Amino acid sequence: MTKTVFITGASSGIGKATAQLFAAKGWNVAATARSPESLQDLKLSDRVVLLQLDVTDSVTIDKAISQALRQFGNIDVLVNNAGYGLLGPFEFSTPSQIQRQFDTNLFGLFEVTRSLLPHFRQQHSGTIINLSSMGGQLSFPLGSLYHATKWAIEGFSESLQYELEPFGIRVKVIQPGSIRTGFYDRLDLPTETGIKEYDYAMKRLMQQAISASKNATLPNAVAKVIYRAAIDNSQRLRYPASAPILAIRKVLPDRLFFAMMRQISR
Repeated sequence: MTKTVFITGASSGIGKATAQLFAAKGWNVAATARSPESLQDLKLSDRVVLLQLDVTDSVTIDKAISQALRQFGNIDVLVNNAGYGLLGPFEFSTPSQIQRQFDTNLFGLFEVTRSLLPHFRQQHSGTIINLSSMGGQLSFPLGSLYHATKWAIEGFSESLQYELEPFGIRVKVIQPGSIRTGFYDRLDLPTETGIKEYDYAMKRLMQQAISASKNATLPNAVAKVIYRAAIDNSQRLRYPASAPILAIRKVLPDRLFFAMMRQISR
């Protein structure tokens, strides 16, 4: 039986590259996005279905999963890719920004996963692939809320793997570094805070975001790591993708690593 992958946030960047790669490998692909019209160039064959899904709307989640199952009969891999980046001083963050950050990156991931678990449990197989970040195991200044969601994904996934293992369900975490996608263009990043004590840090952050977007890795590299995780039948949990700094994080004690990060930030 042809295997099926269900991908959130497939309209651009990593999600789009992942949909294209799985389709090229002969998989059925359920590619989802808030605006299905943004997915039209993914309609590569009858094995690809384009579906409307907003991770903050449980009605669209249930509908998209039902449509994918009617189309293909099974779903074997879930790729929780949809995400949003909020950067800036925590003190300046509004309640609506905080809610949006957690609704998209974390609670939406929870809801899609929970909605698919009955199907995975019934077929006694399935792989859940959660897109974290190198920012799920280390942090940069002015990214406290974004990092909070990614660290939460790491803890959630690590715990979830144990409770789902008896049902034949695997959990994988992908940890991309700086990737050349529209992510940086869509950052919720204030140009002014109105708090002069943060002005220099904000200026540096904007410079670093621009530099990161220019020198970042192409999303195809992450898509290949996601595919490798999808076909990996081992119990491996974490898969770094173009994030060499994670290797440094593992070996350096906190004191030395924090000193290095402070130097980079300056």
